[in-house]
Parts: sequence; structure tokens; C-alpha cells
Amino acid sequence: MIRAQRGNNVPSGLVALLDDISVIAKAASASIDDIGLAASKAGSKTAGVVIDDAAVTPSYVTGLSPARELPIIWKITKGSLKNKLLILLPGALVLSEFLPGAIIWLLMLGGAFLCYEGAEKVIEKLGGDKHGKTLEDEIRDPVAFEKKRVAGAIRTDLILSAEIMAITLNEVSAETLLIRAGVLAVVAVVVTVVVYGAVGLIVKIDDVGLYLTKQANAAKQAFGHFLLRFVPKLLVALSIIGTVAMLWVGGGIIVHGTHEVGFNAIYNVVHGAEYALAGATGGAGGVLGWVTYAALSAVVGLVLGAVIAFVLHKVLGVGAEEAH
Repeated sequence: MIRAQRGNNVPSGLVALLDDISVIAKAASASIDDIGLAASKAGSKTAGVVIDDAAVTPSYVTGLSPARELPIIWKITKGSLKNKLLILLPGALVLSEFLPGAIIWLLMLGGAFLCYEGAEKVIEKLGGDKHGKTLEDEIRDPVAFEKKRVAGAIRTDLILSAEIMAITLNEVSAETLLIRAGVLAVVAVVVTVVVYGAVGLIVKIDDVGLYLTKQANAAKQAFGHFLLRFVPKLLVALSIIGTVAMLWVGGGIIVHGTHEVGFNAIYNVVHGAEYALAGATGGAGGVLGWVTYAALSAVVGLVLGAVIAFVLHKVLGVGAEEAH
């Protein structure tokens, strides 16, 4: 109808503008669909690091005042969003445009850090030296300790977030710059909300349990007592899961990263064992094969992390003064 009136009431320039707007709107709609699809695909690849993040974070508020738990998590959440959106997203886009070959090396650097963090936790559990103040030490300045703990959480989040963004970028490297930017932003926000929302719920379970124990209903009281008994076990389990996830994810990144840069020995051993077990166990092969891969990746992570910890603490003396 508009086109028919072009020579009469509607200026041709306006019609052309409306046509252009329509085309742009359709393109934007298609881009949003593409971003959603690509973000979903990329997000699934980051699951291991997300589990790691969700498992590790509760430890940063464990043992502190219940009144400070949610404020601390909110501080870490804001720090995580800044990490992802203000530092990592622009950096990832610049790298993908001008130096795409560096992404795999950054992935492996982050993977090595995760291996080190996980191995150090294992070494400490086995009676090795501790590095940095923990909740077992006397806390003379709770405010300063909280600041250090938040800073440590945000620093660890930066590494985990870098892994998430690098994995995401690797999955959408063939897309346009607009799609890549949109996917990174979507994954950044969704992962942050999911992880720290879950952490907020986890650390407040005991408060819910305490509230229920004070109710008149016997069933509510019983459930409240169950939650109070359950929370310490959950936090211990999350600590173990977080350590294992660090080693599994970090080791897996190293396994695949070394393969990508042309060193195939570790990759061949790990995946050779995975395929051999998968082929020999019939219907359960898929699950057992994956478990084999994850376990061997964790072993790779533990060995590499232990070597890094030894070099840092015993050879270079990093953190030695804090351990004594």
C-alpha cells in the first residue's frame, strides 16, 4: 500500500528509510536468534568450569558471620560481572579479531592455574604447608580478612571466567563479530546469575533450617534439623567437588590444548584409554569412557599442579613466608 502511494503522498526517501529499517529489524531478529543458539551451544561446553565455580565459591563465606554471607556474595557477583563484561569480553573480541592463535595458549595458561589451585588444596589436605591465611587461623581483623577473601574470590573468578569466555569464544570463532560479542555477553550474564544465585541459596540453607526448627509444626522442625545436619556435609562435598573439578577441568584443558599445538602424547594416552574402555564395556561404554577421560584428566591436572606448586614454593620460595 505504501509502495503504491510513493508517487502521491509519501516521499520516496521515507519509504526507502522504512524499507531499510525493516531489513535492519529482520537482520537484528535473526542475529538475536543466532546469538541464542550459539550461546546455548557454547554454554554447554563451559559446564565443567561452571560446576567448579559454583563448588568453589561457598568456601569464601564459610565460617564468617551469617549476616555477611549475602553481602559478600553480592560483592563477588559484581566483581564477576566486571571481570566478564569490562575486562574479558573486550579482550576476547580483540584477540579473536587480531590474534586468534593466542586463545589456545591463554586457555592452557588458565588451565595450568586451575591445576595448581587444585593440587595445592590436595597437598594441604595431605598435610603439606598452607599458603595464605585460612579460617583455621585466628582472625584478628574481620573487616580486613573479609576484604582479602572477597579479593581472592574475585581473582579466582577472573581465572574461571577467562576459561569460560575462552571456551565460549572457541565455540563461536567462525561467527561474525556481532554474534561473538552477543554470545559472550549472554554467557557472561547467565553464568554469573546461575552460579552466584545457586551459591546464595546454598549458604542460606542453614538459616532456613534454623527458622524451621523454631516452628510449631513437628514435621517442619524435623526438616529444619535435617537441613542443619545436611549443610556441613554439603559444604564438605562441595569443597571436594570443587577441588576435583579444578583438576579435571584444568587437566582436560591441558590435554586438548597440547594436542591443538601439535604435542599429541598426553592426548593419545588419555583418549586412547577412554576409547578402549568405552569399546570394551558395551552399553555402559559411553559413561565409563567419559569417567576414564575425566579421571585421567584429573591425574594430569594433579601432576602438573604439584609440579607448579613445588617450583613456586620450594624452588622460588613464593609464599614461603606465609606458610611459617
